[in-house]
Amino acid sequence: MEVIQGLLIILLSFWVVLDQQGLVLTTWFPIMVSLFVGLIMGDMKTAMIIGGTFQLMALGVANIGGSSVPNWGLAALVGSFIAIRTTNNVESAKAVALAVGVPVGMLGIQLDVLAKILNTYVTHAAQKAANKRKFSKMNRIFWIGPVIFGLSTALPTALCVIFGDKIVNVILKSVPEWFTNGLAIAGSILPVVGIAILLQVMPTKKYLSMLIVGFVLSAYLNLPILGISLVGFAIAHYYFTVNQNISTVATSTVAGVEGLGDDFDE
Repeated sequence: MEVIQGLLIILLSFWVVLDQQGLVLTTWFPIMVSLFVGLIMGDMKTAMIIGGTFQLMALGVANIGGSSVPNWGLAALVGSFIAIRTTNNVESAKAVALAVGVPVGMLGIQLDVLAKILNTYVTHAAQKAANKRKFSKMNRIFWIGPVIFGLSTALPTALCVIFGDKIVNVILKSVPEWFTNGLAIAGSILPVVGIAILLQVMPTKKYLSMLIVGFVLSAYLNLPILGISLVGFAIAHYYFTVNQNISTVATSTVAGVEGLGDDFDE
């Protein structure tokens, strides 16, 4: 069973980086990666808590213009896998996931750069084939690109799957206790930073009242996140419907006035 789980985790790591390049644009998010890790490993609660932590770290981070950023999807995948394999306590799992996942996520920057450098040679080779009108060869060469990107995440994941316990023990023994405690604290702080960054790009001032309502529902009434989401959906639907009706009435009024003007002209 463990061998099958390991193979599925490696295949998942290969897929998510391809998705990140523009296939589906959903499964490479840390929370989505952890969802599949939870399904594979049979511990959805731990996986989603770890995925949520890395997802909030990733808020506001984007590889715009081809820039390389920490691969928090890979970090969530490896962190969730190792944590579920080695611990039974959720808090310990978060500490292990951060201790292992954060370095892997930062390593993802270098691996992404390396993959992009190698793919420049793939592009030039395909261009040469195209110039010679060897289009079948060109198409075959282009398949090398996705393989390179997939291996950039599958290889480190395979190392963690094969040497998982040993890698974790080496890392945890070499890292002082104050550092792992600091990572645990950072794991609690970084989500707040992620939310703050997200609020910077949202129309917060325009909908400040809705933000306050959501805060009250969560902090004072302890309403579950699904309930708050449903309330938000209801409010958004109401605003959309009202504004749409106003736009329809305004358009009809303008059309009616223009029609009257035509009658008077006649």
